[in-house]
Amino acid sequence: MGLRADAARNRANILRAARTLIAARGESAGMDDIAREAGVAVGTLYRHFPTKADLVNAIVDEMSARMFETLDAAVARVDAGGSAVAALTTLFEWASEAVGHDRGVKAALRNLGVGDRPDLAERALGGLSRIVEAASREGTLRPDVTVGDLVLLMSTLPDDDVPEPARRRWVELALRSLTRGTAP
Repeated sequence: MGLRADAARNRANILRAARTLIAARGESAGMDDIAREAGVAVGTLYRHFPTKADLVNAIVDEMSARMFETLDAAVARVDAGGSAVAALTTLFEWASEAVGHDRGVKAALRNLGVGDRPDLAERALGGLSRIVEAASREGTLRPDVTVGDLVLLMSTLPDDDVPEPARRRWVELALRSLTRGTAP
């Protein structure tokens, strides 16, 4: 059975507030602050999310869903015969933009290869593997590049502490290090 309308509204407000505060402050956003931003009592927040980890995990799951939409679209383009390096470039540019505006995305990227969600890690690593394999077949990827290298680079993208032009340059340099002179 679903939540009552007011409970569903409270949950949505809590998630909205948490996304806003976590985007701005990262995981250091306080539960009291989130409750206040959501317009609910702290007890209401804890009824929906018994621990801060539960709330952060819900936000990371939302960020992961956005990340998978982008990854799945990149894999589909590669499977349809598109350039694997172009797909990789799109992924890095998306991740850089997202991390630059939302620290929750960085938490999602950081948890790609680890964590308590092996299903998500397997899905992410599977998609990245397909792109790496396609780029290797194209001869556009350096032969020593692994999926682990992509995860490492994506999980260490600079966040909003770094100005946007420097984040773009970081992506450009990262892509140059991965490819055989084919990156933008």
